[in-house]
Amino acid sequence: MLKTRKGVAKRFKFTKNKKLKYYGGDKGHLLTGKSPKRLRKLRRGKTIGKRGQSAKYLKHLLPYG
Repeated sequence: MLKTRKGVAKRFKFTKNKKLKYYGGDKGHLLTGKSPKRLRKLRRGKTIGKRGQSAKYLKHLLPYG
């Protein structure tokens, strides 16, 4: 039986086209020192393409995605 890595499952989701979507860090504390433009950019999600080395590794950790 394959097991899903729960730490990875909480941080990454699959998009419709099987890309990996995630939200970056740097939004936890010390926000007054960061510019509003930087904080707006951190609100957006980021994606990892289908074929990269990290995508291959993460798909191994999320077998039922």
